[in-house]
Amino acid sequence: MFSFRRRLTTLLVMMILALPVLAGCGDSTSTSVPSQAGATTASSAANNSGQKVTLTFWNGFTGPDRPAVESITKKFSDTNPNITVNMDITPWDSLMQKLLSTMSTGQGPDVVAIHFQYLPQYAKSGYIMDLSSSMKAGTDLDPANWPPALVDLLKYDGKYYAAPINYATLMLYYNKDMFKAAGLDPEKPPTTWAEWMDTAKKLSKQDNGNNTYGLVIGEKETIPNWPLFLWGNGGDIIKNGKSNLTDPKTVEALKIWADLVKNNKISPPGLTGAEADKLFESKKAAMEVSGPWLTEGFNKAGLNYGVTALPAGPAGPVTLADTVLLLVNKSSKNADAAIKFVQHWNSKESQLTFATSTGFPPARIDLISSPDLAKNPWSVKFAAVAPQSRFYLGGQEKFAQIDSDIFIPMIQAITLGQKTVEEATADADKKLNALLK
Repeated sequence: MFSFRRRLTTLLVMMILALPVLAGCGDSTSTSVPSQAGATTASSAANNSGQKVTLTFWNGFTGPDRPAVESITKKFSDTNPNITVNMDITPWDSLMQKLLSTMSTGQGPDVVAIHFQYLPQYAKSGYIMDLSSSMKAGTDLDPANWPPALVDLLKYDGKYYAAPINYATLMLYYNKDMFKAAGLDPEKPPTTWAEWMDTAKKLSKQDNGNNTYGLVIGEKETIPNWPLFLWGNGGDIIKNGKSNLTDPKTVEALKIWADLVKNNKISPPGLTGAEADKLFESKKAAMEVSGPWLTEGFNKAGLNYGVTALPAGPAGPVTLADTVLLLVNKSSKNADAAIKFVQHWNSKESQLTFATSTGFPPARIDLISSPDLAKNPWSVKFAAVAPQSRFYLGGQEKFAQIDSDIFIPMIQAITLGQKTVEEATADADKKLNALLK
């Protein structure tokens, strides 16, 4: 599974913002099939004449989903004998550093997979190809195949610069044994905010340091949880290009959930994603909001758990989505083969292969009701909530600064009792509006 949790260092963020001037950084060691950083110099004539083409594909799928990536890529090579795909699989942070040092010199891979947060910078830099002409109705790159929130995410300045390689949604994990021990029906998880809050309180106990928590909420180095509370109450972080942090609905949501953390002790404050996962896995927490990548570990741990859609707030049901995108290097001399590879990844067969192999939902919403998806019950569950999913800071060029310098510090100032909600949101609001200008 690609790491949603690990944000790159501040140095790397600054490197991304300085894309046009970067060149010559050292390559990193990778575990891969043979790769060629300079494969973009291959003859375009060979690509167009049916002669052999070598296509380079960089990605960071080093986890349990790696076999699925390898299988889908091999299938492409098997069905396109004139195209050989050299795939370089490197940890995501190393990949991003290597990518920065090559694209600015007109080199790098033909196709690369990266987290969606980086799309605006790469599109603005002019280093990736405009794919708009390939986004045609009735094809595997038909925007109608994807959730509306994803369609918007693939664009920059009104043009398509990416296609999805995968898709993930968040659901509520809950420990059925802990529900039963607390006198709650393990087959009836909460469906509304009122039920969710009441359940979290009932499952939280303070016992001379041997505490259990009703709902662990990650605040940093994690898939974002707190935006879900804002959205569920009708609030948001940014609206119409301006900060929405002092909006009454945003403030109200923060007050409600911060009070549950600080006063009802439903979750320890300041948790990383890994710490929240550990509390749930060790049966110290009864509920956690996360994605399909946790099912494998929880299954191995022997947990008796279920997943359900996030309880609906006053503004209705909502969940968070995440995705890794495929970009084509503008300097590629193998553009036709590269686009064909991107199309292959978005075919029904490839999306079903990835989903059923990993438990992720497919990126294509036209596959949600596919009988083939039922080969993996987790895929079915996480796919069911895809239509109501949203992206955290989707399309924001300054994603990293907003996340690490403004939003996370605001949440932590509130949950750690350093500032009132009004003080924290007012301070963050000023910083965010200044940054957005």
